[in-house]
Formats: sequence, structure tokens, C-alpha cells
Amino acid sequence: MLPLFPQTITGLPGLELQGLITLALQFFVTMLRIGAFLISSPLLGARWIPLQVRLTISVMLTMIIWQYTTPVSVELLTSYQSIFIVFSEIIIGLSAGLILTIWFSAILLAGEKVAASSGLSFAAQVDPSTGGQTPVVSQIFYLFLLVLFTSTDGHLIAISTLLDSYRILPIGIIPSFDIFIAAGIQAAGTMFYAASIIMLPFSVALLLINVSIGVITRSAPSLNLFSIGFSITLIGVFFVLYFSTTSLANSISDLIDASLINLQDVIGELVNG
Repeated sequence: MLPLFPQTITGLPGLELQGLITLALQFFVTMLRIGAFLISSPLLGARWIPLQVRLTISVMLTMIIWQYTTPVSVELLTSYQSIFIVFSEIIIGLSAGLILTIWFSAILLAGEKVAASSGLSFAAQVDPSTGGQTPVVSQIFYLFLLVLFTSTDGHLIAISTLLDSYRILPIGIIPSFDIFIAAGIQAAGTMFYAASIIMLPFSVALLLINVSIGVITRSAPSLNLFSIGFSITLIGVFFVLYFSTTSLANSISDLIDASLINLQDVIGELVNG
């Protein structure tokens, strides 16, 4: 017969669970960089992506990378330095996602200018990504960019670059944030440059159409400029959009490659910084 009370007690029940609390704390600190990136990235950071999906992807990616990272000591996480570590991890993830978002905004800016110059700016609807009113041309361009981005495995390259940042910049090392500020300013300037290149063929075609309409109305003043010119401009823009699909795809592909290269360069500069 077994005794009701053991003679010796080796330890209090539940003491082994202290290790789980430490592991959970280290796990959530590791997930900060990935979660911040998924919030600000162009594809997974869209408003039409449910929060549960982004949270699930963050947990799965953290489980993959967590076993290859050096865990932060409990003494460091329970000190005042943990505040700087948390903020630095969030800033790294947000900056990496915002760099891609700024680069991809070039196609939205090009679509807005094409729509404004052709009279298609009246056709606007709520953008599910940002929640604001944007022209339909901009949304078509942006969906075209997302299709090429996913079909060329750009999202996998971006996630792989972010996961590689854990190797070159381990958790607990606070980088120089001047690199992110300079990268954001450079990306903003490149956004306007890339948008100008993308919309340049459409602007030239619209200029030629408007000059032709001006010559026609000058030779025949009885023709109404607004009734004829507006319809001809719309038809001309549709033809230009149709026949320039290949060149537009090449421009968007170059934009995606340049944005990913810029993201990799910024992550690589964190080591020297």
C-alpha cells in the first residue's frame, strides 16, 4: 500500500514551467521584427488581409527562424535595455516593409497621373489596400504589379531577406537608424523617378492625341471640342493601355527587381553601420 504523503518532496509542482515563460518571452521578442514587416509590407500588409492570417504567418515564420537565432538572455530582457531592443526590432521590421511600400507606390502615382491626364480620374473607387479613393487605372496597375510580384517569387525573396537579417543583425544589437532614414528618403525620390518613366509613354501618346484634336478643331471650328475630344482621348488611352502591356510589364518587373535589391542593400548596410 502506497503512503498518502510522500516522505520527501523534491520540488514544488510547477517549477519546471518557469522555463516556458522564458521561452515564450524570447519567442515573442523574435516575432517582433517579422510581425512589423508583415504589417507594413505591400502585399501582406494590405487591409483586406485578415489580422488572423498575418498573425499566423508571423508565428510560423518565427518558428522557422527561432531555432537558428541566438536567444537573448533573460537578464537582458528583464532590464531597462529591453525597451530599446523592442523598439529597434519594430523599427527594423517597419522600415523594411515601408521601403517596399514606397517603391511600389510609384505604380500608383503613375496610374493617378495617367488617369488625370486622360479624364479617367472620375472612375475612382475605394482602394482595399489603403482605404482611400484612388482611380481605377491605379488599382489595375497595382494589381498587375502584385501579380508579377508573386509570380516571380518576389514575396519569397523579401521574406528570405528579412529572415537573413537575423543572421547579419542578431537580436539585441541596436543598429544605426540613420541608414533607414537615408533609405526612406532615397526610396521616396526614386518613387517619383520611376513613376515618371512608367507614365512617360502614356503622356507622349496623350500629347499627340491632344495635338491632333487641336488641329482638327482648328480646321473645323464647328466641331465641339469637349464632346469629340473627350471620347477620342478615352479611346486612345484604352488602345495605348492595350498595346503597351508588354512594355508596362517589363517596367514593373524592373521596379520589383530594383526594390528588392534596395531592400537587400539596406539590410546589408546594417552590418557596417
